[in-house]
Amino acid sequence: MIKKKIKKNDNIIKFPSKLTQIEREVEAIIFAAAEPLDTLTIQSKISKRVDIDKILEKLQNEYSNRGINLVCISKKWSFRTSTNLANLMSQEKTVEKKLSKAAVETLSIIVYHQPVTRAEIEEIRGVAFGTNTLEILMELNWVKPGGRKDVPGKPIQYVTTDDFLSHFNLQRLSDLPTVDELGAAGLIDSTNIDNAISSSEGILWLTDKDGREIGVPASKITFIDIGSQAAPKIGFGA
Repeated sequence: MIKKKIKKNDNIIKFPSKLTQIEREVEAIIFAAAEPLDTLTIQSKISKRVDIDKILEKLQNEYSNRGINLVCISKKWSFRTSTNLANLMSQEKTVEKKLSKAAVETLSIIVYHQPVTRAEIEEIRGVAFGTNTLEILMELNWVKPGGRKDVPGKPIQYVTTDDFLSHFNLQRLSDLPTVDELGAAGLIDSTNIDNAISSSEGILWLTDKDGREIGVPASKITFIDIGSQAAPKIGFGA
């Protein structure tokens, strides 16, 4: 008869040892707490006075290889997800946020005028804008500082990023649609162009088939005056 030696498997799940009533109380108090607890607070909540440090050490060992661990940070105890499982608890959520009109106008100006300073953006728009407008565009990583202009004060210039091109499916800035292309797609008409050129706002607003608004600086609109004039005007913007 052949005898085979059976080796114990170290991967067998080990269940926590049986806890005493006081240990269970400490476990429950920490688990139910809305915030980490210090030892004095834990002691005040259990039914009798015991060596809290010893109980906490035992519980910490019991939970050391489980999905949740008993941890002590700044002398306060709490249950937390094991660090090597934290990725399972993360949740990605996409929040759609519509840009304000000021942000769209600012982005349009930077796209067509870059590199451009804040003062130049405000001059083109005709109004000042809040500091959060540029911050929002930079938070989206569509706009970034692009050096400083060589004038007194050395103001920061802003340019678009590769993420901007990627988001709008552009390989280069020259791929942006021209006025003729937008007109052929039925996105603009001459009335809108006339109003944009003559208005103080100086922005041509377009709406695509998905209802998204696109702002194009009027200074970038090419126009030709056709009529009875001896010398029709040809130029850009207002």
